[in-house]
Amino acid sequence: MPSSTIRLSPGARVLFLTKDPTLIERQLRGELTLRMDDIAIDDLLDDVNTDVMTPAWTCFDYLPDEIARNAYAGLIIDGRQLIPRDALFAGGFEVIVSGYRKGTGSSRETAVQAEKWSGIRIAIAASFAPIHKRNNLNQGVLMAHHDVLRRLQSGEAVPIADFQQDCDPIERLIVESGGLLPLSERVASGAVKLPALSQRPARPQTMVEKILSRHLVDANASAALVPGDAVMVRVDAGYSHDYTTAQVHHFLQQVHGASYRIKDPAKFAVFEDHLIYADSVPRIAPYRDKIERLRELQREFQRHTGVRNHAATDGRSPGICHQIARETFIDPGDFVQATDSHTCMGGAGNALAWGVGATEYAALIHSGMTAVTVPESIRFELHGTLAPGVTAKDLMLHILAGPARRQETLDRVIEFGGPGLRGLSMDERATLANMATECAAKTGICEADDSLFDWLRAIRPDVDIDALRTRTVAPDAGATYTGGVHRIDLDKLEPMVATPGDPARGIPADPTNGALVREIGRVRIDIAYGGSCTAGKHEDLDMYARVIAEARACGRSVAPGVEFFIQCGSLAVEAHARARGYIELFREAGVRLVAPGCGACIGCGPGASSHESQVTVSAINRNFKGRSGPGELWLASPLTVAASAIEGHITAYRPGLWGDAATKEATH
Repeated sequence: MPSSTIRLSPGARVLFLTKDPTLIERQLRGELTLRMDDIAIDDLLDDVNTDVMTPAWTCFDYLPDEIARNAYAGLIIDGRQLIPRDALFAGGFEVIVSGYRKGTGSSRETAVQAEKWSGIRIAIAASFAPIHKRNNLNQGVLMAHHDVLRRLQSGEAVPIADFQQDCDPIERLIVESGGLLPLSERVASGAVKLPALSQRPARPQTMVEKILSRHLVDANASAALVPGDAVMVRVDAGYSHDYTTAQVHHFLQQVHGASYRIKDPAKFAVFEDHLIYADSVPRIAPYRDKIERLRELQREFQRHTGVRNHAATDGRSPGICHQIARETFIDPGDFVQATDSHTCMGGAGNALAWGVGATEYAALIHSGMTAVTVPESIRFELHGTLAPGVTAKDLMLHILAGPARRQETLDRVIEFGGPGLRGLSMDERATLANMATECAAKTGICEADDSLFDWLRAIRPDVDIDALRTRTVAPDAGATYTGGVHRIDLDKLEPMVATPGDPARGIPADPTNGALVREIGRVRIDIAYGGSCTAGKHEDLDMYARVIAEARACGRSVAPGVEFFIQCGSLAVEAHARARGYIELFREAGVRLVAPGCGACIGCGPGASSHESQVTVSAINRNFKGRSGPGELWLASPLTVAASAIEGHITAYRPGLWGDAATKEATH
């Protein structure tokens, strides 16, 4: 447990992650000691993402002390690893400092572990991404803003309360206990009681407020939740995958012993999806034994707990966890927690779902409940209809380049509603919910309508639709949206891309770097990739097929020199594509088909670049530097990706791109 006041240890150092990489190198070499008075916040790196802190391959070491040896291995500048192996630990740093939105991207708790086990006990930033903030809390790493660092560097003993300024009552207890698991032990022993909610009158509620109210553990608590309330809630469902389960199993054994049990395995699951094709990537192949150990530990966890098992069969994955979960066991009104930032995809089906770290997941799967802070909400009212050639991905790139870049979505639940939403299919809604995490939002959730129930009836013929209708939530008139209510006219949207950024010049490579396709000029490509949880759904395959059929109708195929990969998100999606003749169509056009699952999105499968000179246009959800290989990565919609593969450069699809006759022939 930390003391009531915090000081810097004698001789401890502070590492400033500056936009000027030479300043970072000089600090690592011991040539430069900076103080907060020497640095402006604008000089610090923004959007330091978890892929930078712990790239995929570093997580194959599931033990935190090993992961820490490669802390910040993904910070690549001009082709070199800026922070070498063991450098963070060897530097004697106790504090690490960055700019805005520290810890965007994946929910991987390994990012925090890499810092903590390297000696970091205080993280300073202007703001933190929500999952990363929670992971810091759970691991006992203190967080504060830059003014606190000035006081620490002046020798002041700073009250621990100043490291709790953005914390709710339960989070303050986590800080005072030194982490989530120590707090859990104190609560179990009776040493600490969790704070009770104050009673208050009913008020109009947002969707997140309604779902959390229904899940309160304390049945006598007030149901009129407001943002900032700290509550204990039941968890309906969750899952982990081959990238994360080993740590969950390890932590549960450490805390509860080898014979531990979990609360209710019925709607919890494991998936073998993220690393299923990692062996096929040359730069990942050296880690084959570590990957196999992760698989073995997941199988051991599944046998021990009895959770749903979505393991590979004969080397073939059943598909991506988020896609299968929404197809098979996530219901409207559910509260879902899983060890992946794209858990929010469940929000397409009117569920409340977000990603958590391994420590938090271990705690909640053991007890069946978890502590949450009721988040604020921001609402997007959709009107009109998307033009041909424009998709939900373009809508999300529009939001990313605007409200998200301005931090209006930060740590808030994004509500999607309005008449325009009703014109979007369930798969397109899944894209909206899936990419809420790219906005550094808490999650995304869509209003329910008959399209949801028609979809559930089709994929689960035995489901009781009437029972599910009673579980749905809709916002009340007059509900409070701290982030505001924003109207988006779908008719006005155009095909967009997210540009690669330039980390060497302090411009983060992330999805908020939006641009209209018509404005970027001619961008030659080497690779086009269609797949991932964001773009490997049934309707995404329909989009790829629509474009390719039009191209084939006029004798066109994948452009010379371009590799076009298409990967289905699940076996059900693959069966859909096969039944409609897409598989043969794709092969005839020169597409390389990849079996269902994850892969290229995290650089662990076919479709990832292998050289810095390569340019990729991809339908995945984030384009962090190095995430999908070392090359340059542009994000785009499935339609744009397919059209670009045919043209050989980034091209927005439009009906009749290769002639009206081709369009008519392809659609009959």
